[in-house]
Amino acid sequence: MTKTDSDGRVRLDLNNPVFQENLLTLQKTERHAALETLNKLRQLTWQQVYRDSGLKWEKIVSLKPPQGIDAVYSLRITQSRRATAYREGEFIRFLTIASDHDSTYGEK
Repeated sequence: MTKTDSDGRVRLDLNNPVFQENLLTLQKTERHAALETLNKLRQLTWQQVYRDSGLKWEKIVSLKPPQGIDAVYSLRITQSRRATAYREGEFIRFLTIASDHDSTYGEK
């Protein structure tokens, strides 16, 4: 990873249909909280994302990533929900928003 890769601002990819469905069907308060998190993310560098204790960026070791993806990660998107995503260059590409914490890790 080059210096510019880790120091550049995060770019969001919200185009996954499953992620969109999950986001748009959240209750209003949770949806607004998720949008606040997304807004926060786009203002951070990747190094800040990795260190941010509120986001809790974690590699999901219990799930095998889809072909072409090195690893899938989870991050806190609202107080009670986590999203799954992966990094591709400067982009964070969102996959899902879990209905509960455990389902993020494939444990339910």
